[in-house]
This record gives sequence, C-alpha cells and structure tokens, in this order.
Amino acid sequence: MSNSKKFIIAAVVAGVVVAGGAVFLLTSTPTNATESKSGDANRDPNASRNQEIISQLKTVTMANAPALGSPDAKVTIVEFGDYQCTWCHRWHESTKDSVVADFVDTGKVRFLFKDFPINDQSDRASSLAAEASYCAADQGKYWEYHDELYINWEGENTGWVTKESLKQFASNIGLDAQEFSDCLDSGRHSGLVRQNYTLAVAAGLSATPSFIVLVDGETPKLIRGAHPYATFQQVIDPVYAD
Repeated sequence: MSNSKKFIIAAVVAGVVVAGGAVFLLTSTPTNATESKSGDANRDPNASRNQEIISQLKTVTMANAPALGSPDAKVTIVEFGDYQCTWCHRWHESTKDSVVADFVDTGKVRFLFKDFPINDQSDRASSLAAEASYCAADQGKYWEYHDELYINWEGENTGWVTKESLKQFASNIGLDAQEFSDCLDSGRHSGLVRQNYTLAVAAGLSATPSFIVLVDGETPKLIRGAHPYATFQQVIDPVYAD
C-alpha cells in the first residue's frame, strides 16, 4: 500500500474550494528515467506502479459498460461513486447532464464511472446496486440502469436498495426480468465491483464522488466532491486552449 499511496499523497494543491470539496493534484511520477553518466537509469520505483494505475483507470470495467464520449478525446474523466452517496446523487442531478452535453457529447471528454461502495454496511447495499448495474450491462443497458439508480435514490442506508427494488428498476428500463434476476442472485459481477474498489484505494481515494482527470503528458488531477459545472470547465478548457 505504501507504493500506491504515493500516487496521490504529497501534492495537495490548494485549489478553488467550493461545495463538496476542493481540487487537488495527484502525484504521478515521471515515466521517463533520468540517465546517469554510467548509463544506468535512476528510476523511481513507483513509476511503473503509477502507470499501471493510470492504465487501469482508463480501462472500462467490462465491455458492455462502455465509456461515454469519443475514444480520441484528449481528456478522460473517471468518476468514482457510490449509488447511495448523497453527494454523488446531487452531482448526478445538478451537474452530470451539463458536463456530458458540453464536453462528452462534443468529443472533448471520455467519461467513465467506476464503483467505490464506501457506504456498504452489513447488507452490502452499495455493492449490490453496483453489481446490478453490470447485470444491466449484460443486456446492453448499463448507463440506462446507472441513471435509473440515481433517479430512484432515497438516501444513504435507508433501505431503498434491495434485490426487489433493483429488479423493479430493471423492469422500469425494459430489461429481461428473469435474466436480470438470475444474474443478480448469482453474484456474478461481485468481483468487478471489488476490483473497482481496490483501484480506488490504490489511487488514494477516500470519498465519493471523486473525479480523476487524465490528460496524456500531464499530472492527473483529482476533483474531490460534488463540484459544479464551472470546476470541470476550469480543468477541461485549458486543454483545448491552443
């Protein structure tokens, strides 16, 4: 864990503090080694680990849960969220559509969602909701189900996430009920959810929503919290300023 933590800790840069958190910079070590006079490379031992994390961040969780936007976009934004999270719901309701319309749909941003179920209690409700999203992905409706979960949000650990409610949401968006039910009951996609959780921890994240902004050749940026549209604009626009 010490190696992975160096991916984020040590460069907490004071940004514009707004509702839901602040903007920070993640510290990814340079990928180019510094050559000594003897020809040996003085490589940072964390460089390969950091590059591995970045590669995992850019990779979709499963093929049927695609990224939104153009694969050629200069900017990739990865949201780590929890379907029960109050601030995740607030960002989804107030900001997501504008960011998607102005930056994703216009080819400027490639957008991914990864699970960070930090609100799990004994019922594992957050993880269960995430697993359900991948059961929907099996039928080609990942993003429709993702939105349906936030549309039906009723708070953190208030009991609204159950197998019965998740199956109803599947019906709401026209999924095959038996196929979805079999998938959810089997726990088929629990490993994918745990994989995303592990990645969030490796990147040093501790809250939801957290947005990692990746641009080739630049240090990754972390937008921590339910920031408004203007924060995303401040990060994205300079990439296209030239």
